[in-house]
Amino acid sequence: MRFAIATADKHEGVFHALMAHGWKPVKLFTFFDQQQCMGANVAAAASKLGVPVQTSRLTDEDLAGLQELDCEALVVANYRWRIGDWRPHLRYAVNFHPSPLPLGRGPWPLVRALREGLDEWGVSCHRLSADFDAGDLLAQARFAVAQDETQEGLDLRCQMALRDLAATVAEGFPALWRQAAPQGPADYWPRWSEADRALDLSGTVAQAQRQLRAFGLLECTARFGPSLVAVRRGVAWLQAHPHAPGTLVHGQGRHLVFALRDGYLGLLDWTFQAPAAAPAP
Repeated sequence: MRFAIATADKHEGVFHALMAHGWKPVKLFTFFDQQQCMGANVAAAASKLGVPVQTSRLTDEDLAGLQELDCEALVVANYRWRIGDWRPHLRYAVNFHPSPLPLGRGPWPLVRALREGLDEWGVSCHRLSADFDAGDLLAQARFAVAQDETQEGLDLRCQMALRDLAATVAEGFPALWRQAAPQGPADYWPRWSEADRALDLSGTVAQAQRQLRAFGLLECTARFGPSLVAVRRGVAWLQAHPHAPGTLVHGQGRHLVFALRDGYLGLLDWTFQAPAAAPAP
C-alpha cells in the first residue's frame, strides 16, 4: 500500500507501524510550532527514508499531487487542519482518533473523559469524512480507565493503543475497509472552554483532584483576589478545618494552600495570567 500520512510527533508510532507491515510512504504532511516542534521528530524520520515532507497545510492541490505519486491511501493522525475531499484523487483515506467513537468526537476528548470520570476509554480508526470524526469505523480498541488516571497517562496510553491499532489496520486493511460500519448518532465534544479549566476553590477535594488530573500540564486556572493563575501542578487532600472555602491559609515560597469545603488545595506550579475582571457597577 502506497500511502501519505498527515501527522505529528505524538503519533509517529502510527507511521512506523504502517511501514512495519509493508506499507510504503510517499509523502509526510506535518506542522511545526515556534514553542513546540510538533512534527520535528516524524519529519526527521521521514527525511531519513527519503520521503518528502510538507509543513504547510495539505490542500486540494496536494491531494491531486498524491494521485500523481500513485498514492493509494491518506492516513491522518493528530493533524492540525481539516482535509478536503480526497475521493476524486485517492482510493482510501482513514483517520486515527483517540476516543472510542462515536463517543468523544472532537479535537481533544481526553480532558472531558477525565472530567466526567469515565471508567472506560479507547481509540478508533475510521474512514475520513467531511464531518469531523464521523466516518465509518474500521477498527477500535478499548481499555479500562483507573480512578486516579491523569491527562498525561491517558494520553500516553492512547498513543500506544493507536500505534497497535495501526498495525491491526495495516495487516487486515482490505477486509476492514469493506466491512467498515456506520458509527451512529453522537455528540461532538468541542475543545474545552475557559470556564471548563477553572478550579473551584469553594468545592470539594474530589472535584479539585479530578480537575487537576484532567488538565495536568495543559493547565487549569484558579482565581483568588485580583489574580487569575494557570496551574500546572497541584495537590488536594481531605482534612477538617475551620476556614471558609477559598481562603488562602498557607504560603511557602511559591507554594500556596487554599481551604476547600472538606480539605485543602495546594498550588505547586503556577503562573500569573491576567488580572481578574472588575465587577460590574
